[in-house]
Amino acid sequence: MITVLLIKPTTLLSSKLLFFRTNNKTNFLSHKTNVSHLRSYCCSMAKESVSNNPGLVAKPDEATKGYLMQQTMFRIRDPKVSLDFYSRVLGMSLLKRLDFPEMKFSLYFLGYENTEAAPVSPSERTVWTFAQKATIELTHNWGTETDPSFKGYHNGNSEPRGFGHIGITVDDTYEACERFESLGVEFVKKPDDDTLSYNLQGFIDPNAGKMKGIAFIKDPDGYWIEIFDLKKIGTVTTDAS
Repeated sequence: MITVLLIKPTTLLSSKLLFFRTNNKTNFLSHKTNVSHLRSYCCSMAKESVSNNPGLVAKPDEATKGYLMQQTMFRIRDPKVSLDFYSRVLGMSLLKRLDFPEMKFSLYFLGYENTEAAPVSPSERTVWTFAQKATIELTHNWGTETDPSFKGYHNGNSEPRGFGHIGITVDDTYEACERFESLGVEFVKKPDDDTLSYNLQGFIDPNAGKMKGIAFIKDPDGYWIEIFDLKKIGTVTTDAS
């Protein structure tokens, strides 16, 4: 976090001392420092700047200009159970279903888009669906819902860890979690839990107090879903920002 103090607001700080704090250190700039130069310097110090993130390119390739983050895929055991969870509990709509009889699997695309805007033509609706941002693709391999030997899918949060979770923004985390609890949703962490917490590395962390205001629930297949609201997320992550 960068805190800037100007002794006197002016375009050209000719004879005034200017200093700012970054990473708990006080930094002094010489006299006659132009404010625009200061702005550029502060921007270069941002955590998201290229200089602070090796490997990050300053400007994405022009060829990627039309790219968008479109889907995250989960394999599911039983579509009836999963569709109920994502539509009734999380409020998503089914944007498109694709069936592949020869390969014996189906795909269900869900999201928060207005399905009334979807085309009537099946093929055009597929194209419309693939143009939406941040959808969930549920993949059902036929027969898993009735197979007694099927043990489920790895959710990424036990060894070997990999995938972690998706995140849902809600109006109010506490109110949402009260509703989830009334619906029988399984929690990994409730907003004020003092026993379990999820850290960004994907481990169960006993230091739950540091992440109050954020919750984690599980879907029917055990995939983790982070629940947060815009009123608290900035406060919870202040020290990390």
